Amino acid sequence: QVQLVESGGGLVQSGGSLRLFCAASGFTFSSAVLNWYRQAPGKERELVASITSGGGSTNYPDSMKGRFTISRDNAKNTLYLQMSSLKPEDTAVYYCNARIYSYSYWGQGTQVTVSS
Repeated sequence: QVQLVESGGGLVQSGGSLRLFCAASGFTFSSAVLNWYRQAPGKERELVASITSGGGSTNYPDSMKGRFTISRDNAKNTLYLQMSSLKPEDTAVYYCNARIYSYSYWGQGTQVTVSS
């Protein structure tokens, strides 16, 4: 059974940092392209960052570049998102997503709240 479990969210002040974790099981983690998405209240889900299966290439939307860093540890089946210089507009539920072959798996999300 595929599981993606996010953790590390919480309440942080503007300008602060958080590190999110996504623990995966039930599929070949090292073969999956991994992504972080987020969804704020009343808004569509948006891509935050992507990383290739081997971790050699990452991609960020222009609005995320410079503050967010995605990484993975294939030995631990874990995906990370380091977030810094957080802003109130970063407040959202953050989701881990794994894509392998034609399948796409999602975690339940972790809430990140940035206070001004």
